[in-house]
Amino acid sequence: MDGLILSRWQFGITTIYHFFFVPLTLGLSILVALMETLYVRRGDETYKRMAQFWGKMFLINFAMGVVTGIVQEFQFGMNWSEYSRFVGDIFGAPLAIEALLAFFLESTFLGIWIFGWDKLSKRLHAVTIWLVAIGSNLSALWILVANSFMQQPVGYTLNAAANRAEMTDFGALLTNPNLWVQFPHVLFSGLCTAGFFMLGICAYNLLRKRGNVEVFRRSLSVALVAAVAGSLLVILNGHTQAQHMVQTQPMKMASAEALWNSENPASFSLFTFGNEPERKDVFAIRIPRVLSLLAYNRLDGEVKGINQLEAEYQAKYGPGDYAPPVALTYWTFRAMVGSGFLMAILALYGLYLVLRKLQLPAWYLRVLPFAIALPYLANSSGWLMTELGRQPWIVFGLMKTAQGVSTAVPAGQVLASLLLFTLVYGALMVADLYLLVKNAKGEVMAEKAPVRRKVAVRAGGAR
Repeated sequence: MDGLILSRWQFGITTIYHFFFVPLTLGLSILVALMETLYVRRGDETYKRMAQFWGKMFLINFAMGVVTGIVQEFQFGMNWSEYSRFVGDIFGAPLAIEALLAFFLESTFLGIWIFGWDKLSKRLHAVTIWLVAIGSNLSALWILVANSFMQQPVGYTLNAAANRAEMTDFGALLTNPNLWVQFPHVLFSGLCTAGFFMLGICAYNLLRKRGNVEVFRRSLSVALVAAVAGSLLVILNGHTQAQHMVQTQPMKMASAEALWNSENPASFSLFTFGNEPERKDVFAIRIPRVLSLLAYNRLDGEVKGINQLEAEYQAKYGPGDYAPPVALTYWTFRAMVGSGFLMAILALYGLYLVLRKLQLPAWYLRVLPFAIALPYLANSSGWLMTELGRQPWIVFGLMKTAQGVSTAVPAGQVLASLLLFTLVYGALMVADLYLLVKNAKGEVMAEKAPVRRKVAVRAGGAR
């Protein structure tokens, strides 16, 4: 058993569990706040029911995010103590601010929002959920300040005597170029996740005419706007993010395209089956010039290949293997991009019908509950591509992953905790899904005296 491999598996599994819940928290908090604001402005009780229903979903998801996030932070000291010692002077500041400012803001006002429905004025109560939404997204910002240092180190100096990085410019951390292409991507993906989460639940209940039809009809319209805005903005921001990657982490971009050798102009890979040990293609379908277009917004321009970058890194950093797992980076990138474009198509089609006041077809509503999986696939594969593509670095250009693992923790202990965390998180995931499904079926929104009649739902529903 290898302690490094086990520690990487444990951190990866814990992070995927955690990141499963984070985007929905980010996006749904904003949409719940928007629904309550509409209730305050229009005085329509339907918007209040919407805010309460989706707020309950937010609470279930939020609780799981907290549980998984706490364990994830403890791993920095348990399994990655050498990494924590090396970057603790830099990494600790944004994580402390996240916990003491953003998380406390979020959790405090969430409690007030839960128990304040009949105790606060409508306007003041709406302010509390907006503070929850701001706190949730500020938490993501501070976490990404720390992660962006791992991707593009700035604002530091190396203390050779102590063998650690020390912060010299906190402002540089906040203006890190990587942060300001990464944070919008996470923010928009959260909005997209919340939109498709709501779409699937609304479609399920509208097809079965469960609960308050008007609540789900209006919620579906809100969700379509969120899904369209989120998916399109993620795609546009992803383009900017890819261009930044070409400049700062060209090896990650080359691996995402399985580009073994430099090209000018560079071709975009539709499908590649490569021999990774020998670093060459066995079979490939490529579109000429498109990768140069994506990288530079023009039809020419060199994109460096894995083999040439490997030689550059060996000359700069010394002997070693500086290419990440190419197959995993390549296919996770395609899973992310493919899911993103499919979400955009589905959302645009639905919004088009709603704006034209046309009936949503039954087949479309039947697809939407399954489409809930798309943003989760995109979020998880995108995170994997981001972190796997940076390997072998834990802090790009400064510290390799193998150097960051704890030296005093036996592999057996890591294995035991890995199995324990996986089992516990698996049980919590089952409980979380049970609660979400139970509440998603709409019984809590059922009207007190339902009238037996044929319901036709247009501009956001189905007959």
